[in-house]
Amino acid sequence: MLFSENELQSEIWKSISHELHRGALDPKHPFRYVNLGTIGKTSPEIRTVVVRSVSKELEFHIFTDSRSEKVNELSANPSATLHFYHSGKRVQIRIKTKTEIHHQDEVSTANWLKVQGEAQKAYTSTLAPSTPISDPNQGFDWPKNSDDRYFTVLKFIPETVEALQLNGLKHLRILFSKSENWKGQWLVP
Repeated sequence: MLFSENELQSEIWKSISHELHRGALDPKHPFRYVNLGTIGKTSPEIRTVVVRSVSKELEFHIFTDSRSEKVNELSANPSATLHFYHSGKRVQIRIKTKTEIHHQDEVSTANWLKVQGEAQKAYTSTLAPSTPISDPNQGFDWPKNSDDRYFTVLKFIPETVEALQLNGLKHLRILFSKSENWKGQWLVP
């Protein structure tokens, strides 16, 4: 378990924040991979992405290709939800956010320097993500010299953090709101 009803809400907040930061630092941590929910053209969209860093203010950074559908969706509507699940601690965390898109700016340039070698290919394919192809090998076409022309950093700024601690019949649910200076509010699970 990550938290219990006997803990102060401030202690629960520290535990949640600590685990979220660990996800960006430890490649084996369950919070390294997060489900990202966006508003698509005709329906909600969800996909799994990699958390690259988490700031002290709990802002999440995810790398992507500027031509991806998630960038289009977040350009149209910057509201998003990040969904984390830790099976060992039996806790679900949902974070409602606003998004900043950083492409060809200081943030993207600084982060591009952290992407080394073959990993750069994930953001430099000749064809845009989701382009229909007749052969899977067409998706592995990269320019000879990698550059950051499509590299994008998505910055997710939290508005609320909701945690659901699963525990048999006595689940616990708590909501923290940025507008309340991250003060907790218990909710019915």
